[in-house]
Amino acid sequence: MATCTRTVWKVFTGCQRQLRARGPAHTGLSQMSVPARTFAAVRALKKEKKEEAEKEVKKEKTVIDDKDRHKPYGKTAWAPVDDVYVMRFYPRTVHSAADAIDLLKNIQVLDFTPKDQAVFLDLKLDMKLEKKKRVDPFISTVHLPHPFRTTENNVLVFTEDEDQVREAQVHGAMLAGGAELIQQILDDEISADFYVAVPDILQKLVPLKSKLRKKFPKSKRGSVGVDVPKMLELFKTGHEYLVENECYVRTQIATLDMNKHQIYENLKTIVKDVCSHRPADKGPFIERAIMASQTSEAVWFRSEDVLLKAADEKKEQKEEAQKEE
Repeated sequence: MATCTRTVWKVFTGCQRQLRARGPAHTGLSQMSVPARTFAAVRALKKEKKEEAEKEVKKEKTVIDDKDRHKPYGKTAWAPVDDVYVMRFYPRTVHSAADAIDLLKNIQVLDFTPKDQAVFLDLKLDMKLEKKKRVDPFISTVHLPHPFRTTENNVLVFTEDEDQVREAQVHGAMLAGGAELIQQILDDEISADFYVAVPDILQKLVPLKSKLRKKFPKSKRGSVGVDVPKMLELFKTGHEYLVENECYVRTQIATLDMNKHQIYENLKTIVKDVCSHRPADKGPFIERAIMASQTSEAVWFRSEDVLLKAADEKKEQKEEAQKEE
């Protein structure tokens, strides 16, 4: 008992010494248990703004010119000697558009695959413009010279003019009418492949924007205009394609049972329309072009050859017209 009392007395006297050292203001027991703070809070260091001069300059990629070399850089040779070889050891073969079509037809014969399978086009586009500007992803409809679909598209016409309604019905519109069709479309009672409209009724069609989305009539797509028969002619047999993932165009252009000339004409029409969405003085719009059938491997081809031939044909047509005059 004496030992416990002595220990408690030592603790109490030690506390009294600390209280005397702090001053007479600390008298309560709750304040006696507060420890003395002998350190200062660490001040958070603010990140200094980096000056533009201190920013690291990105290293430009060095382009190696292989023209004068006996073999491409990092490859085994310019062309393989044998029929069987490892593809990564040799540069990729890029064909002309006509040769690419022939190659797809030969692959179909060797593989015993269906003749009426689809032929697809895959383009990678350079969407850059001046400074940080870019070409906006677009949707376009073209009239192919040799359509590969047997059925026509269903086109709905928005107009409140009775004469235009009759004209649309005569030219093959699925349905023509005014604001009374809006609720039926919202209730999924009516649906069409394409929707066209005259400019006067556009304000009344605003409730359909969230429903139709990309199919909503727009002047950029050519689905808004006064000439209803012309719009119907385009969209009934027209072929629509769009830019996916910011810079890719993937669309069907023909079927493999069509002849070589028909496939090439459809290809030329789509490539020309794609290139019309960016000024020609900004350089080549198409970075790489691929054709493939439904069961074949990808065949790379030169898109510039298609554009050059199209330009030569235009010159010949102008010269012939001048001679006739």
